[in-house]
Amino acid sequence: MPKVSIIVPVYNVENYIKKCLTSLVKQTLQEIEIIVVNDGSTDNSKNIIEDFLKQYPEKIIYLEKQNGGLSDARNYGIPYAKGEYIAFLDSDDYVELNTYEEMYELAKKENSDMVQCNFYWEYPNKQKIGDMSICKNKKEMIQNGRVEAWNKLIKTDILKQSGVIFPKGYQYEDVEFTYKLILNLNKVAFLNRPLIHYVQRENSIANSQNERTKEILDVLEHVLKYYQDKGCYEKYKDSLEYIYVKTLLCRSLFRMAKIKDKKTRKDLLDLTWKTIHEKFPNWKQNAILKKGKGMKHLYIKSINKITYQIYTALLKGVK
Repeated sequence: MPKVSIIVPVYNVENYIKKCLTSLVKQTLQEIEIIVVNDGSTDNSKNIIEDFLKQYPEKIIYLEKQNGGLSDARNYGIPYAKGEYIAFLDSDDYVELNTYEEMYELAKKENSDMVQCNFYWEYPNKQKIGDMSICKNKKEMIQNGRVEAWNKLIKTDILKQSGVIFPKGYQYEDVEFTYKLILNLNKVAFLNRPLIHYVQRENSIANSQNERTKEILDVLEHVLKYYQDKGCYEKYKDSLEYIYVKTLLCRSLFRMAKIKDKKTRKDLLDLTWKTIHEKFPNWKQNAILKKGKGMKHLYIKSINKITYQIYTALLKGVK
């Protein structure tokens, strides 16, 4: 049985997939399987994958399907995973050659359900190390944990038994997946060393803002409902309220302010403000927010109906 199964969804990444797969087939951990899911690519990606398949038939499992998006491709690969642990890697990213050996060894040493490592923001002319909080429990994971799926190693049995999958047809799929998964974990280990290279592309989904940016509202609603359905909402209410408000008023607000169409931008900003106050009318009294220090918390605490308009106007000019 492989120690780690790495699921790589592929869609029209002919300029990136070779570097991604090279970093995987040369991993120092030998007992791995690389599950490549071709999500209906129309460029040269398939030919590049087939070249790797010929060279490394013992390591690569090739799957092909009609285009359904990132979430659908990841979900498609999960049932094929035979490894003790599962990892997800986007096909335009790449990893250090010792990534999965280090993460697997830590998982076994700590008997962890999940291991999370740090990463590099990879820009065309520079790179910087990401930030990662070391969390002690589920509440801290909800409040401060990173939501990206691609810097995590997850115990396969737990993932499959939980039934948690990526939401098909939505952006911000990692937000929903990770916050739901947290509820099913008993122990998480953290490797505060950058091992993943998160490549920044101007035309990537994460950097394209339009009407679909509002899907974050649906994704967060799915998370709240999941905790309610599991009978855990009250236990984690403060944490959930905190990340709901923080998500919408920080990174998501920045994205919304970047929408080029004026009406779409205004409608979404108005909807966001309205939704926050309908869902959590007393959010300013949130215990975690009130205790929080630093510029981010000061910024959130300063937001009211007037400053909200000022901040969004200023953000339009920030690159």
